[in-house]
Amino acid sequence: MKAIMVVGTTSHAGKSTLIIALSRLLWRKGWLVSPFQGQNIGLDHYLTSTGGEISYAQAFQAWAAKTTPRVEMNPVLIKPQKDQLSQVFFQGHLVGTTRGKEYDEKYLEQSWEIIKESLVTLGQEFNLIICEGVGSPAEINRKHQDLANMRIATHLNADTILVADIERGGVFAHIVGTLALLEPQERALVKGIIINKFRGDKSTLEDDIKWLQEYTGIPVLGVVPWFNSDLFSANSFRFSKYDHSKTSHNLHIKIIKLPRVYNFTDFDPLEGEDHVFIEYIEPHQDIGFPDAVIIPGTKNTMADLMVLEKTGMKEKIQEYESGGGTVFGICGGYQMLGHKIIDGDNIEGVCSEIEGIDLLPIQTTLKPEKITRQREISANYPQSGFPVDGYEIHQGYTELVTPLVKKRKIKYMALFDDASLGLVNGNLSVWGCYLHGIFDNGAWRRSWLNHLRHKRGLPSLPTGISNYRQHREDLIDALANYMEKYLDLSSFY
Repeated sequence: MKAIMVVGTTSHAGKSTLIIALSRLLWRKGWLVSPFQGQNIGLDHYLTSTGGEISYAQAFQAWAAKTTPRVEMNPVLIKPQKDQLSQVFFQGHLVGTTRGKEYDEKYLEQSWEIIKESLVTLGQEFNLIICEGVGSPAEINRKHQDLANMRIATHLNADTILVADIERGGVFAHIVGTLALLEPQERALVKGIIINKFRGDKSTLEDDIKWLQEYTGIPVLGVVPWFNSDLFSANSFRFSKYDHSKTSHNLHIKIIKLPRVYNFTDFDPLEGEDHVFIEYIEPHQDIGFPDAVIIPGTKNTMADLMVLEKTGMKEKIQEYESGGGTVFGICGGYQMLGHKIIDGDNIEGVCSEIEGIDLLPIQTTLKPEKITRQREISANYPQSGFPVDGYEIHQGYTELVTPLVKKRKIKYMALFDDASLGLVNGNLSVWGCYLHGIFDNGAWRRSWLNHLRHKRGLPSLPTGISNYRQHREDLIDALANYMEKYLDLSSFY
């Protein structure tokens, strides 16, 4: 397969950002691009639509390439815990824990096999792989366990770009030293150098760049100025997607990580709100008292509802709401919030009938026909008139149980102008809908978050903002255009 490798002389040299720009630029030229990082160590992760965990950088790079993030794009993820203990994930799923040198013995060779397997899968669906290295490719003390840099480049025979951060100082020593420590076959793969984060007049570097090219025999593809704009900040790109050190948040929202969860991407826009802290919790964990609890979609509603019941989470949700908390269910989570789910046709193969969390007076009957359609509607709550779009993908017909409405003496309202799409109770404490992508809608999202802010006595935030996906697209296009001005990539094209 055709492949490009991007490595850095140091950590934070700008590899991830460069690959975002490259992915969009190459997509514009007609390439089917997949990002890839063989092994990542860190806490900034992303949950794919299948519930697998990968590095958030690869998810963003996938969006830049106009494709869907998937577990093969970051097949080995290591998440540090405490006391040198780390969790190990293969293709998005936890396979065990390791401490220090134990990793080499328990997982090193398995990791390499998983990496090669993932590359084969991606190579069958894409015609170009852009690989991101980790740290430096020339760390001689850990070369034997480096599964993210030149071992992958050599395996793929990938043309390699070396990125250097001039702001750190000593940039020419970093470049020359890195090249000197590579094996001859590895150094031969390096086809270009990029100097990043430059402040000042580029003409002052002309003689130095000429010397560097003559000394190394490798062309300098460009000198990229420092991004003198908040547009390209880490917060804008949301690399620190699960930043537990974030202290500026006003709202705390917990999302229940169902065993068969579907479409975690529904919550990316909430992660993009700096004033919101998102925490994913397992069904056996306590809820506490956050500003809201969200039950996501699932590939098997009845099976995951049984898990909530067995772990006590069902009762915890009921107690949380009765104590004044706000609960939101999407798709399967919406069905769970009802009085009952009926599966007379054995669609999910669990049982014929199951009682729900019983916070909404609805009953869902599962049917063989799957409903899949795009929707453009108008919201009634928290404020009326906001246009909303998204999509439905579910099996089941949900209806109000009129006797329950009368018995409870609580008002229930249609969330949208199409009453079949969702419901909210009169206290605005229980929300449910079938609409995936609901939080992508900027004005509606801010309106709902302002509802939570008012409960805390916090001021409202502006609702006149762009939709999340459009905002992200604008950022990626702006970055690609910016990079294109300073890089000569004709040899790679």
